[in-house]
Amino acid sequence: MRNPEEETSERLESDAERRRRRAQFLRDLTEARELRDRVQPRRAKTARLRHAMRMRTFRW
Repeated sequence: MRNPEEETSERLESDAERRRRRAQFLRDLTEARELRDRVQPRRAKTARLRHAMRMRTFRW
């Protein structure tokens, strides 16, 4: 049987690792989106307008 204190510390480490990986993924995703916007400005503009329209018609 495992010590509960060890289990808690392992879970905290895995949570921290998961959060670190998620933060890295979100940074990469943002970077990829910015790169795509630079490479395809027309498509980026239409996507921005489409997003703005979606937000305007969204009911809270």
